[in-house]
Amino acid sequence: MPKITFIDAAGTKRDVDAKAGASVMEAAVQNMIPGIDADCGGACACATCHVYVAEGWADKLKAKDDMEDSMLDFAEDVQDNSRLSCQILMSDELDGLLVRTPEAQ
Repeated sequence: MPKITFIDAAGTKRDVDAKAGASVMEAAVQNMIPGIDADCGGACACATCHVYVAEGWADKLKAKDDMEDSMLDFAEDVQDNSRLSCQILMSDELDGLLVRTPEAQ
């Protein structure tokens, strides 16, 4: 089972297991990760699951589509490595994925 490491704005690190095929957002919600609100439940209709993908991981992810890019316009403090965690599907190749949650959603 692939692992995800979440680091919040205060630097607290949390490691969780994720089922292959589940989104990073689903793993966060199931493990009560603070900072992932997931108001739309993963429908890519809000930006409350915004995360920053750590260096070295972005190239391993499926590219952002137009919908995700549009939704990121509603997120606070968007950076080049910003993604919506509902759009990142876990796989064995993503074992060890490191994401940071923003200070506010």
